Amino acid sequence: MENNYLYSFWGRVILALGITLGGFFPGYFYYQSKLNANTVSVKGLAELDVKADLAIWDIKFNTTNNNLTVAGQQMTKQLSLINSYLKERGFTDGEITVGRVETNDLMTNPYRDQNISSRYILSQTVTVHSTNVDQVEEALRQVGVLVEKGVVFDGQSYGSPVSYLFTGLNTVKPKMLEEATQNAKKAADEFAKSSGTRVGKIKQASQGVFSILPREQTPGAMESAQINKKVRVVSTITYWLE
Repeated sequence: MENNYLYSFWGRVILALGITLGGFFPGYFYYQSKLNANTVSVKGLAELDVKADLAIWDIKFNTTNNNLTVAGQQMTKQLSLINSYLKERGFTDGEITVGRVETNDLMTNPYRDQNISSRYILSQTVTVHSTNVDQVEEALRQVGVLVEKGVVFDGQSYGSPVSYLFTGLNTVKPKMLEEATQNAKKAADEFAKSSGTRVGKIKQASQGVFSILPREQTPGAMESAQINKKVRVVSTITYWLE
């Protein structure tokens, strides 16, 4: 009898506990869903027009000849012409880096064309690092005078060989994040106004990724090829609604 009583007692306890928990968890999750529903997530956009502050100009040139010594002399002459051209336009030794001469002997290629007109191909690259991007742009426009003097440029060097970079991203970040946050707040206020609520404190914020884009976003436009750029950031912010 005593055992039956104990079993009956604990059975009623377990049943009561189950009923209590059964009511607690649905109520808890309902509360959480209502709590999370009292928020609004908005995006704030900030854009800023900037100008490149660093130019990297790779000037690659080459020559061909059946005589390696003669080819080397031609390279030395072209290097001298390029160096003089850059100095005349105000570039300093600290902005000019001369790379090594690369030699390609076509006779060592087992798949070579049997009708080789020039056995040796020599190439070299002069790199200009300058914070005066306008000076680089001007020198690039006038580079045709070197062609007239016999400098043979590699195809890429004569096309778009300059990379224009913007290195001041950290200096503009605080101001842009502030603007993005303000724009997000405006969007949240509009939502709250239309829903009859009021925007409260920030629940969660994500600043997003900063992007550097070409200012003129034409088809095929490359950011590194343009001096003028656009910095963009989109912040995602979740506000409490009151």
